Amino acid sequence: MLTLWGRLNSHNVKKVAWLAEEIGLPYVRHDVGGAFGMSDAYLAINPNALVPTIEDGDIVLWESNAILRYLAAAYAPTLWPADPAVRAIGDRWMDWQFGYADAQRDAFLQLVRRAPEARDAAVIARSAEACAAQMAVLERYLAATSWLSRAAFGIGDIPMGVYAHTWFTLDIARPELPYVRAWYERLIERPGFAGQVMIPLT
Repeated sequence: MLTLWGRLNSHNVKKVAWLAEEIGLPYVRHDVGGAFGMSDAYLAINPNALVPTIEDGDIVLWESNAILRYLAAAYAPTLWPADPAVRAIGDRWMDWQFGYADAQRDAFLQLVRRAPEARDAAVIARSAEACAAQMAVLERYLAATSWLSRAAFGIGDIPMGVYAHTWFTLDIARPELPYVRAWYERLIERPGFAGQVMIPLT
């Protein structure tokens, strides 16, 4: 059985838990990181001191998007097609998500992980503006297609799907982006997203 190491309030852990639920892959998850700390045994399998990490038989992997690619290839290849041209369509959004995460980080940390009296409104505003600029890119793309993976839902939708939930949840200024909103509402209909991603931000 797949073992997933990482606390579920991590964006990157949510990605992996959502995919496992999406494809019906049995797994056990252990809380690691943040308030749960990291044992020497965990650091022995992931020297980066980050989450998530998976163990699947003899395979040990870290880096959330690499884990998504591995699990899809091994257990649900329809979510990450064999045709490299088709696969690359969704794959590029998996890497694009890291830039978006940089834009959102300050707003998330200020609004979720700091007490109200310790927040910096200017930092939050700059982060919100950066998020809006990135989401506008997503809006233009989704105006022509239903999914980031193009014709159908795929793992290319998962990384930004997790961050989109945070964007829609944070108390920040957001422009009206109807195609992003419609894509997000399609994600909400997926049980794995609702159960593993749509949890309180902590």
